[in-house]
Order: sequence, then C-alpha cells, then structure tokens
Amino acid sequence: MMASEQQTVLDPAPGSGTRDDERRRPRPARRWAAPLLVFVLLAQMAAVMVTTAVQQTPTIDEPVYVATAAEYLHGQGIRYNPEHPPLGKLVIAVGVALADPHVDTSYDGPQIGLGPHLLYASGNDPWQLMFWARLPVIVLTLLFGLVVFAFARDLAGTMAGLAALALYAFSPDLVAHGSLATLDVPTAGFLLTSAWLLWRARARPRLYVPLAGLALGAALATKMSALPAVPVMLGLTALSVWSAGRGADTRRRLLRVLGAAAVVTVAAIAVVWASYLVVDPRLRWTSQDQVPVVHGLKGTLADLLPFPQAYADGMRIQFRFENYPWEGFLFGRVYTGHLWYYLPAALLVKTPLGLLALWAAGAVVVVAVRRLRPAAPYLLVPAGVLLASAMTGARDFGTRYTLFLPMFLTVAAGCVLTVRRRRAPAVTAALVLFVAVSSLRTFPYYLPYSNEAFGGPARTHLRLHDSNVDWGQDLGRLADRLRERYPDERIWLVYKGSGLPSAYGIEASDPREAPVDDVRGVLVVSDSSVAKAKGRLAELIDSSRPIDEVGHSIMIYRR
Repeated sequence: MMASEQQTVLDPAPGSGTRDDERRRPRPARRWAAPLLVFVLLAQMAAVMVTTAVQQTPTIDEPVYVATAAEYLHGQGIRYNPEHPPLGKLVIAVGVALADPHVDTSYDGPQIGLGPHLLYASGNDPWQLMFWARLPVIVLTLLFGLVVFAFARDLAGTMAGLAALALYAFSPDLVAHGSLATLDVPTAGFLLTSAWLLWRARARPRLYVPLAGLALGAALATKMSALPAVPVMLGLTALSVWSAGRGADTRRRLLRVLGAAAVVTVAAIAVVWASYLVVDPRLRWTSQDQVPVVHGLKGTLADLLPFPQAYADGMRIQFRFENYPWEGFLFGRVYTGHLWYYLPAALLVKTPLGLLALWAAGAVVVVAVRRLRPAAPYLLVPAGVLLASAMTGARDFGTRYTLFLPMFLTVAAGCVLTVRRRRAPAVTAALVLFVAVSSLRTFPYYLPYSNEAFGGPARTHLRLHDSNVDWGQDLGRLADRLRERYPDERIWLVYKGSGLPSAYGIEASDPREAPVDDVRGVLVVSDSSVAKAKGRLAELIDSSRPIDEVGHSIMIYRR
C-alpha cells in the first residue's frame, strides 16, 4: 500500500471520526457525576447513621461486644463472648481505643455483667464510649456500600451501580444496624465482598481468588453464622476458575480449580487463626461460663473445624442457645419455639415496598437476561443458602439475621436497568425514590421501621418485637421525655435492655414487685414486654390508659 493510501486509511476524514470520538469521550462534568453521586449517597448515609448512633443508648447485644473489645485491648485474652469469634470485636476495639475508657481488669464476674460494669461501674461516660465503639462499624458499613456500587457496576454499568448504592444507602435495616457496635453488618458485608471478588476472579483468578479467601475468612472470624456460606463460596471459586480457564485442556482446568479452592480454604483459615492470635499469641482459653457437651453430628462438626479450641467451644455454646425454648412474637401471637416462616414474614413488614419490588425484579432479571445470567449464582445462591440457614435458627428475634439480603439482592436490583423497555428506567427511578422517602420518613427511628403497608414504625410493635422494634435503644430519649413532661411523678418501669436507667437520670420502681393497688402514677413499659405481657404486668397494662410513646419502642401509661 502506498503512503498516500495509508494516510487515507489511518487519518479520519475531517468532521467525521473526530467528532464521533469527541461524542464518545466523556465530558469532564459527566466524568465527575458518578463519583459525586456516590459521595452524596454515602455522605447522607453517614449523616443518618452518626445521628442515630449519637442518640441511642446501648442495645441489648452491644455492651458485651464493647466490653470484650476493651478486654482485648488490655491483654485479657479470650475470656468472654466465645460464641462469636474476635474479628468483629477487634474492629469495634479501634473505636474503644480512641475512647480510651477505664477498664477494670480485676473483673471476674459473669458475661452478662461485663458490659454494664464497663459502661456504668468503671467511671466511664457511656454516651461517649458507645459512640466511639459504633464509629468503626459505621465506617465499615460505608465501605461495603462501595462494594455494592462496584459489584453492580461490573455487572450492568454505572447507572446500575448508582441505583444499587442508593437502595443500599436508604435501606432502614442497614442504617439501623450499621450504626450499632454489633456483628451482623460486618459479617454480611465480608460475605458480599468475597462473592464480588470471586466474580472478578473470572477474569483475573490469580489476583482475586486469594482476596476472596481473605474476605471469606473475615466473615468466619466475625460470626459463626457465616459457616453455611463456605461450601457456596468454594463452589463459586470453582465456577470462576473454570470459566477463566477456557482454552486449556480439562485436566489443567481441574487442577486449577482444585488449587484455587485450596487457596481460598487456606486463606480463610489463616484469617480466623490470625484474629485469635492477635488477641492472644499464646491462645490461652478459659471460659467464664460452662461450655456444654455436644454429642452427635453437631459435636463432630465442632471437633472437625480447623480452628482454635475457643472457636469450637463457641460453636458448642451456640448449639446450646439453639436448644433454648425461646419465646417469640409475630402478628400479635406470642409463642414458644420457632416458626419457619418468621423471617420471611418479618422481612415483608420491615423492608420498604419499593425495595421488595426491586429485589424480586432484580432476581428475575439476572436469571432471564443472557449476559447477566452468569452472575446469578454469585448473587442468588449465597443469599438463598444463607436465608435458608437463618430460617432454621431457634431465635426469632429479628431481620438482623438476614442483613445479607439488602446487600446481595440490592446488587441484583440495580441490574433492572439493563431491561430494554421504554419505561424501565423511569419505573426503577420511581421505586428508588419511594424507598428513599420511606426511609427518610422514619428518621431517626430506624430500628422500629416498618413499611407503609403495615402502618409504619409507629405500629411495628403490634406485629414484631425484640431487635425489630425495641432493643433497649431509647433509654436516653425516655429520660428526656420524663424530665420534660412528667417531672416529680412516681415512675414505674419495665425496661427491656442492657442500659442502666439510673445512669440516665431515671429513678423508677418495678411494678411487678409491688401490689397492684400500689402502682399509681406513670407506668413505662418497653414494647417487647408489652407484646409478651402476662400475669401481673398484663393486669397493670389492661387497667392503665396509654398516654404517650417514646421512639416507637416504649409505651407510657397513666395509672
């Protein structure tokens, strides 16, 4: 080819290809639009979580995690809370270290008293300590939001990532539990991160397979409820490496699959061991509570796990919890035991209606759309297996056991934007806006949220209890209300929580310990206690007049 012909081929004609390239090249404003929206969504989520964290008193589970984290910082080893591995509490310990509380290292009492002793009997400010303990979980929750965005963007583009992030940022359950020093959000987020990294391993297995193993190990080192995800993640590892090996012979692909599964397994085990070694390099283990003897398949499973002895004993304690005759409450019914449909019913109440619709649509889309179908196992299988496992649990306490759903299914929901229908973007945007409005309307009372079909947060206590509504979070608000509206009145209190009422200025008596006729004045009862009231408490409530409520979690009566 002559030089003139080469010039004709290589140089676009003036006004044609150059203009096309300019149109394809993102303008500076467009280039910054997506990062700016990501920042705005996460900033508003951070603002509501920090506000919630500042206003709430300790929930039932938080004090033991915070106090155990303080024990770790002071070299006390693994003595308390063995039923949960250390990593999540090490995250909380970052905030506890910043708060620098006084820790009574001589305390040798039962686990149930450890948290109250640190918060109220050791000269610490419980408000300040709880805020700093919650802060690392807030930061981690925001980082998992970036994973949601990146996962959905990888699957269906930037707009899908933004839609998924918006649904994540406005999820009432994630805001509620992401602002607490608990372990549910970290566990779910680490599992989502592992699934996302395995999806990316389809293109670069050498980089992402080890990282996925580390993320899986982080979940296992945070909460034992992540164990059912292990075979799922190993299966996804095999799927990713097999897909990445196209062009190689079958024998070589199988060897790569086995090698990758081994890498994930070793990495996960290493993270669990590392979390224990950080707490105590000598792995000393002395339980303050009796470790039960577990026989049969469960006992064998605990013995076979390649983890420290404290992990196995923690599993045995968890198995003991599963044998307790727990009392539940669902749609006005008090029952003993477990209902297999409890979690689906609770999710129906506590998930925004727009989010329910987009979850369902997203699940259909990732299965029906050909280019998204390979992602279905990475999103739907982990969510399905973890939900099935949670539904077999004996403790019907709340949707906090299913926080992986607002993560995995929200990524799928963002993929709805790939549907090539004229109205699909507009309908998706309307549903996302509906979720945002529903979420913001409940501010700052996210724990008792329920959607509009069930009357909103003011009526959640009629259908659910415990961490769905009343987890002890409103003791401080109650103190303010009593000072403002009921000064100098006799207060009778039935409070369900780990907080100490007198530490917040509440001087009250227990009405269950006094003759019924002597109970006169203001009767205050936590909603979970109202829901399951019987005997003398039921008689007192029935003969009283409701006059007020606090945070949609505590009822105030006049008697």
